[in-house]
Amino acid sequence: MGTDAITDEDLMLRIGEGDQTAYSMLVNRHLSMNLGYATKLLGNRAEAEEVMQEAFIRVWKHAIRWDPARKTKFTTWFYRVVTNLCYDVGRKRKPQEKVEILETIASDEMSAENVIAVNQRSEQVKEALEELPHRQHTAIILCYFQGLSNREAAEVMEVSLNALESYLVRGRRNLADILSDEKSSLLKEIG
Repeated sequence: MGTDAITDEDLMLRIGEGDQTAYSMLVNRHLSMNLGYATKLLGNRAEAEEVMQEAFIRVWKHAIRWDPARKTKFTTWFYRVVTNLCYDVGRKRKPQEKVEILETIASDEMSAENVIAVNQRSEQVKEALEELPHRQHTAIILCYFQGLSNREAAEVMEVSLNALESYLVRGRRNLADILSDEKSSLLKEIG
């Protein structure tokens, strides 16, 4: 049986029995994506790496109690663990610390002016996302940056599907308002 055929839930059961190979397989499957997610939420790679270390320690400790009959998938449970750890880190921060969200990758064909414009717009979006309430921010990151379905994101955030959709609607509206206000302020400064 190939390693891809073994489910995350089966790996959790094996980890619960002390199987270090299963643990390594699970870490290899989920570290990169979740590290990116934590980095997007926190804007700080070093903090995100610490969150991931703690999250995988929790995997090891929780695996012995993993219940295969439960309806929650491992990925949903693990996103919830990572999200909560990021919330904890965020609560301990000083308010002025920045949260970086987007990474801009410019192709060789882009002119210097286009690269600068893309970078400036990315920075504006980063700053606008920082201003959103925490739940709206998380909903947008999960759905638009991590590619989770609305249902999966609702499970991660432990809210109803309607609540998640409400966070997304309000988050998009707030982002549009914030970005519109920034554009108006910039035009006033130039004009």
